[in-house]
Amino acid sequence: MMTSLFGIVQGGCARLMAPNVAMAALLACALALPATNARCESADGSSAGTGGASSPVEDFSQQLEAFQKSVPDLNKSIQDTAGAIDSATDVEKARAEIGKLRESVSALLAAVADNGPVAQLGGKALEHIHNKLRSLAQDSRFKPEERQFLTDQWRKLEAQTEGATKELDDARAQFAGLLQTLQDNEDFIGELVEIKQAEKALEVIRHLTHDIRDASAQLNKLIGGIKPPGA
Repeated sequence: MMTSLFGIVQGGCARLMAPNVAMAALLACALALPATNARCESADGSSAGTGGASSPVEDFSQQLEAFQKSVPDLNKSIQDTAGAIDSATDVEKARAEIGKLRESVSALLAAVADNGPVAQLGGKALEHIHNKLRSLAQDSRFKPEERQFLTDQWRKLEAQTEGATKELDDARAQFAGLLQTLQDNEDFIGELVEIKQAEKALEVIRHLTHDIRDASAQLNKLIGGIKPPGA
């Protein structure tokens, strides 16, 4: 009696469990299908729904890589700008440039002064011609017609040298006057040199500002990729 009762109960339990086992098997198959599809999509790199579009994670990775590559360039731009600003605001450097200019102007003034070497060049050339004419008049090596020909050539050269000497003297005097004006305005010129250096500083500041704004835009886009969609 007890054995029959146990068999009845066991059979009833088996009948109750059979549908549950079937349902569990069906649920397992349903869960396995998305994983299989995901592996297939991962294998060929595309899916029917996305059409090969990159994922947000891939986009973020690409943006991060691009930003990392731009960091050394921006650091170099900052260092170069700092060096350029230091150079542009170096008062001693400006004074050194004015000092070199002063030395050059002084040397030129000494050369083109009224009693300087340039003013004596024409006189030396004319003195040589005059000496040749005097010696030629007393030279007995040449026939009269040869001496006359040579004398005419030297006279012609004398006239040309006198004209060239006058032109040189005029150019020398004009240049000396300009150099003197430059020397008299040395302080003003020094200020102009410093203004030019300040303009260079302004240029590098604007260039660095452009680089930083580009980096900010890139970084802002990168930070936007950190937030989950819809956040």
